[in-house]
Amino acid sequence: MGQGGEPRRPQPRDGELGAAVARAQDGDETAFAVAYRIVQPGLLGYLRGIVGEDAEDVASEAWLEIARDLGRFRGDGAGFRGWTATIARHRALDHLRRQRVRPRAAQLEQDALELPGRHSTQDQALESLSTARALELVRALPRDQAEAVLLRVVVGLDGPATARVLGKRPGAVRTAAYRGLRRLARQLGAHAGGDGTTDGVTDADPPTLGESR
Repeated sequence: MGQGGEPRRPQPRDGELGAAVARAQDGDETAFAVAYRIVQPGLLGYLRGIVGEDAEDVASEAWLEIARDLGRFRGDGAGFRGWTATIARHRALDHLRRQRVRPRAAQLEQDALELPGRHSTQDQALESLSTARALELVRALPRDQAEAVLLRVVVGLDGPATARVLGKRPGAVRTAAYRGLRRLARQLGAHAGGDGTTDGVTDADPPTLGESR
């Protein structure tokens, strides 16, 4: 369960991550390195989607803050993903304010497109993207949809955790992610039906997008 009691969709390595974070909080530097290796690929992919080629620098700033404030964190592996994503987003927005540019979708790490859990039509569409194709399609998404997709797919957060990172209502984030994924699936022609819809996906918002209400 996440903070506030919302159900989470577990990621494959959340148990290992939570254990590593707990040991790191006790001063185990090797455990902190384990947590870094688990979280960094998704976090870097997300930052590439916001600040582009400056992602490495922003990630370094974020990890300095994460290391400094690690003792304040309370939660499990899934909670740590959300906490680090929030810190990274704040550092990214600070960077963008300094640069006076708007967040933009940029290159996604190929390994960051690996999706956990059961596969939906949209999941399968995203899994078929090449890095170049991901760049082209995610850039075309509206800002709210692009960021929701990045946090859900690349970082691996569930709906409530994504909503906390973005400071929005879970329903709004769920809708944005669904519409973004559906648009990507349509553009890829994944399981396209004769009516131009995507294999049972309609314009209505879904009851769930990989998380419980």
